[in-house]
Amino acid sequence: MAIVKMKRLRLMVVRSEKEELLRELARRGCVEFSEIGEQVQDSQAGSALSREGSKLMALRSQQASVGHAIALLDQYAPAKSKLLSAKPEAEDDSLLDGSRVGSALRAAESISGLDDKIKRLSAEESRQRSVIESLKPWLPLDMPLEKESTQRCAVLMGSISAKIELGEVESALAQAAEEAELFCISGDKSQNYVVLLCMKECLPAVQECLRGFGFSSAALSGMKGSAQECTLMANQALRELAKEKTGCISALTDESVHREELKLAFDRLGTQVAIAEAEEKLYGTGSVVVMEGWMPAEAEKELAELFEEYECAWDSREPEKEEYPEVPVKLKNNAVTNSLNMVTNMYSLPAYDGIDPNPLMAPFFILFYGLMMADMGYGLIMIAAALVAMAKIKPKKGSLAFCQLLLYGGISTFIMGAITGGFFGDAPYQIVHLLDPQSTWEGLPALFNPLNDSLYVLIGALILGVIQLNTGMVISFVEKLKRGETASAVWEEGSLWVILLGIILAVLRIGTVAGVPVVLVIGVLMMLFGAGREAKGFGKITAAVGAIYNNATGWFGDILSYSRIMALMLAGSVIATVFNTIGAITGNIVAFAVIFVIGHTLNFGLNLLGCYVHDLRLQCLEYFGKFYKDGGRPFAPLEIKTKYYDTVK
Repeated sequence: MAIVKMKRLRLMVVRSEKEELLRELARRGCVEFSEIGEQVQDSQAGSALSREGSKLMALRSQQASVGHAIALLDQYAPAKSKLLSAKPEAEDDSLLDGSRVGSALRAAESISGLDDKIKRLSAEESRQRSVIESLKPWLPLDMPLEKESTQRCAVLMGSISAKIELGEVESALAQAAEEAELFCISGDKSQNYVVLLCMKECLPAVQECLRGFGFSSAALSGMKGSAQECTLMANQALRELAKEKTGCISALTDESVHREELKLAFDRLGTQVAIAEAEEKLYGTGSVVVMEGWMPAEAEKELAELFEEYECAWDSREPEKEEYPEVPVKLKNNAVTNSLNMVTNMYSLPAYDGIDPNPLMAPFFILFYGLMMADMGYGLIMIAAALVAMAKIKPKKGSLAFCQLLLYGGISTFIMGAITGGFFGDAPYQIVHLLDPQSTWEGLPALFNPLNDSLYVLIGALILGVIQLNTGMVISFVEKLKRGETASAVWEEGSLWVILLGIILAVLRIGTVAGVPVVLVIGVLMMLFGAGREAKGFGKITAAVGAIYNNATGWFGDILSYSRIMALMLAGSVIATVFNTIGAITGNIVAFAVIFVIGHTLNFGLNLLGCYVHDLRLQCLEYFGKFYKDGGRPFAPLEIKTKYYDTVK
């Protein structure tokens, strides 16, 4: 339940053992490689070093090809998967063996080739359908489409807007050329499709006349035979294309026998990519390779035993203070606090010289979530969903943290629901009275009811806010003392505590002299002095005024923000009660059940997300703002990286 201490690792290994050592480090997953330090690069020995090459680009391309093939199989031949099924397992030796992907790469190439052919056939189908569509207006025309003209006669085919009277066009053509004839082949709501015959010497005048009516020439170039003949050929082509396409799809579907092989190859290549990415950061000579990186201090013994098996030299050291921004952060948590990793990662990891917020946040986050949901029925659903998922899926890392958080949130929700007497709102009460209108049962017992005791719920929420904010201040106070910032701790956190104590005593009418709350005055003076102790001249006044304003508004706003606990609790209870009441009004148990399921599904979904978001806000903005030092980057070691398989030793 802390930030894992890191050490800087420097390692030199003979080139012949580099690949094997990298595989072993990937198996253990406890070294993050980085660029070698400037001191090494600038040294006499460093001048002889050159960056190691790798097959990174080729491996990424191969993995992308395999991933694309898997996606195509999922598209054309979806696998039947069991609900909540766990990932298959593969031994780490198998996943580290990058030589066993040749067959999968050939299968991926075959699948991609079939997909390319299907795409070409689909494009040709679209073209043939476009041809058929363009020929429809000309089907009544019994003449070859390629017949554009004779020795003396010109033929024009095209369309004119249906809004224009063809008689008007014919009159204009008669004036432009006496020997011009216009024939209407077909028409629809928007266009009339026409053929015009004229003497070649009159063609320029005819074209000029038609241009005035918006005449558009038909795009029928390259077609031979009549429109009906061309349509028949296009339909025949479509049938042949469809047959060929069906064969390709069938062949691609048959490739689904390689699905698991492709998935295993994808994970193998993913691990090889990770190793190649590490190689990109290495330097070496003809016989020696130099590595630098970070390792958890707790893994040093294990790595020392490993390095003894190779011809290498290594050393480790604690990071210097100026290196802290570069040191990767790894959190070590138990089963409870591990669930909050997803919350911390969404916000920001703590700085290396900061503190792990998870154990400090876990009790508040889980408690607040339960208070906001506060329903036994919803809690049972969350608990059941989390347990079933963990039993069936066997989640790892982030998925496991989510399931754990869902479980703990469900437990808290159930407990708070038992305290408030909520079980899908007031569903038991409504059901009993629906079945027996004469019943005198008043519902489940409760210590308090959010609907009737909303003021007390609000006060309790604000008190919880004061407790959490003061917890954050205590943490900040202790951390400042550890860093030797005693004055800052006393004049900042200390003055606020004195002010808070003064307010309490003033309310209780204790410690007043001549009506003046002495302790409160002392606290304000401490805050003013602390704010202006490093300022000079007029700056002392502005600092003092700023301190009063910022602390007063900040504290008031932070505490008031905790009223959302009451708001969410009240909103969930009200909506649940409303749906139950609507169902009960029907007087029919079946109608009640339908409205119950629909209403509570909606209410549960909204509250599940809403409570998480608002709880997250309280932790990240109000609580973390008192003590949290963020800015850490996650520890990213060389490790076996998988998507489709779980690793087993």
